[in-house]
Amino acid sequence: MPVRPGAHGVSTRLFRTPVGARTVVAFTSPGRLRTTLGAAQPWIPLSEAALRALARPLGVHTLTVDPVLTAPYTPAPTRETVADLPGALPATPCARRVDAFVRGTDA
Repeated sequence: MPVRPGAHGVSTRLFRTPVGARTVVAFTSPGRLRTTLGAAQPWIPLSEAALRALARPLGVHTLTVDPVLTAPYTPAPTRETVADLPGALPATPCARRVDAFVRGTDA
């Protein structure tokens, strides 16, 4: 099962199905997990019963085993990468005000 490392150990990593429902994901081998989520993805071995018991209190009742239809990882865009896109517009005073509003700061 894929996990997220944290200050106090690891926590369950939840996913979404193509229609948006939350699901917990399990893999039948470390190789399948690495193929889908990458070699750097932390994981722990768990039985199906243990995985379902962890997910149930979170309101997640769907278990997806060996998903293969996943989008490749792409990092979140930064201001620099967006500015480099073809046809990108220069930052205008209005765009800066909208950006500040989204961030919760004054323009």
